[in-house]
Amino acid sequence: MVLKIGVIGTGAIGQDHIRRITSTLTSGKIVAVTDVNKEQAKAIVNNLSLDAKVYDNGHELIQAEEVEAVVVTSWGPTHEEFVLASIAAGKPVFCEKPLATTAEGCKRIVDAEIAFGKPLVQVGYMRRYDKGYRALKNVIDSGKIGEALMVHCAHRNPSVPDNYTGDMAITDSFVHEIDVLRWLLNDDYVSVQVILPRNTRLAAQGLQDPHIILLETVQGIRIDVEVFVNCQYGYDIQCQVVGETGIANLPEPSSVVLRSEAKLSTEILVDWKERFIDSYDVELQEWINSTLKGKVNGPTAWDGYVAAMTSDACVEAKRTGNIIPIAMGERPEFYTKESAVVEVT
Repeated sequence: MVLKIGVIGTGAIGQDHIRRITSTLTSGKIVAVTDVNKEQAKAIVNNLSLDAKVYDNGHELIQAEEVEAVVVTSWGPTHEEFVLASIAAGKPVFCEKPLATTAEGCKRIVDAEIAFGKPLVQVGYMRRYDKGYRALKNVIDSGKIGEALMVHCAHRNPSVPDNYTGDMAITDSFVHEIDVLRWLLNDDYVSVQVILPRNTRLAAQGLQDPHIILLETVQGIRIDVEVFVNCQYGYDIQCQVVGETGIANLPEPSSVVLRSEAKLSTEILVDWKERFIDSYDVELQEWINSTLKGKVNGPTAWDGYVAAMTSDACVEAKRTGNIIPIAMGERPEFYTKESAVVEVT
């Protein structure tokens, strides 16, 4: 059985997903593509020799009879529109982050999905599919370190482009920790505080860097996350969970240990895509497999909404200097695993 997929958006991430579905993964077939730059969409079809139709817009693609499921990789502000259209058409949809650019937009998607009566939406939070994070979660869930008490994290980029401004350290970078830490700990957040250390001279004018973000969970776990996007030395993701009887660390990416030139050293990655490239493959393969089985097993629209709400609270905490409560209510019964079933015809 093959899942027939339409892709909305053929920019960098869209092209990557099209290539992996076509060349690396199994049981998926690209049958339709669209982009605001139609020539670009045609070029990717021709370059990969795809048997796929190029549509004028995302709505035509969603309504196409040959499209069984939709991948949304277009510009962020268009995500809400295309996800809502996919729900209305009754088609499973994988949406790269953000699910919507506002918490209100995410909530509209949640409400539309519940009204439709079947979960259809998965959000592209790829860290849940990283083998290191999965190994760390297995240790936590097994009870080997007792109950989690504290978590220490760091999210470091060597540098960021000129268009990385304002609150993007929270809304574009830290948002990955927001999602993966909830998943790791099986817990939700109740408050956040943001502390601003001395600003690095290497940050662009007007950009605060670094941040220290302090979260508290429902169970009372305390989390501190350093977000430093101009650290210069490499792309470095750290996570240490302190439990009652032990400590568990996120494994470092595989690298060769060198003894050379009177030094003992290991390489540090500088490109985030290299760090998580395998998790993108696992993520899309599991989405294809679960969709063919009529299930939604990955991050849901509710997870996208929680991430947006938490991100908004972080931004408010940064701007006010206050401890900000995070309250989005109980997860709807609709999003339990037992109810997360769809039908693919």
